[in-house]
Amino acid sequence: MNTLQRHWTRLATRPRRTSHAPSHPATHVPWWVRWFTNAGRPVVAVVVLVMCAPGEHHLAVLAGWDDRLAWGMAAVLAAYAGIAASVASNRPAGSPGKASAVVGAVVSLGAAMAAQPVSHLFVTGWLSATPRAPWQLIVCVSCVPPLVFGHLLHLAATPLRRNTATPSAAPATADETQPVRPALHSVPTVERWRDTVPPGVTLLPLVARHPETRDDDRDTRETKAFLTTEDVATRYGISVSTVRTWKARGKVVPAFVDPTRGAMYDPETLPSAAAVG
Repeated sequence: MNTLQRHWTRLATRPRRTSHAPSHPATHVPWWVRWFTNAGRPVVAVVVLVMCAPGEHHLAVLAGWDDRLAWGMAAVLAAYAGIAASVASNRPAGSPGKASAVVGAVVSLGAAMAAQPVSHLFVTGWLSATPRAPWQLIVCVSCVPPLVFGHLLHLAATPLRRNTATPSAAPATADETQPVRPALHSVPTVERWRDTVPPGVTLLPLVARHPETRDDDRDTRETKAFLTTEDVATRYGISVSTVRTWKARGKVVPAFVDPTRGAMYDPETLPSAAAVG
């Protein structure tokens, strides 16, 4: 009788196997297409910079710079456009410096675009720098380097803010304190074999319970405040990587591992700073 009941229990708790077929078949991309895509982008970028550099150099010469020093105008606009575009792309929406970086990327692109037609108008004779270049051109071009330098300092002075809040600073919710446990197949699965049970055999109800979690351990985890790896690093005044190194060497031992927050440490069992230093 007990053997038959254990048999039905194993059948009821056995996980079902499901097969997931890919919704879209993989498309083979020829090697020459991948090479052209990967190698073509830097080549195009270099060609564009080379083509834009003479126009920017020409305007710098008209503004009064020496012929050799005027080549720095092309480098200034290229570096400014790259830095502003990188900051604008990597910073999340609403973070400090995001809007300023977007404006800088647009301005640098506009300045590079405006330099080409203005320079070509002077080269083709539509505009004349004889006996001297227009004062508006001299003022605008001369202000480019200091404006670029000031905006780059502004972007460097507004770093991305990181969220340093710890679980102990705010009350934890029920979803944060309880680790995620895998779903278990419960009693309704037994209904498939209920009609095949021999006469006289009674199926006992199953209790859906995680096999690795005990009641006392669960109560302790829910009522006690544990520290994450970041909390331990803040407590000792060290980096997170140093805490992981201590963990690998056995200097600090986590109480348990949470699936969402990683290793959790008991503040009462952590050694002193002198013991692990």
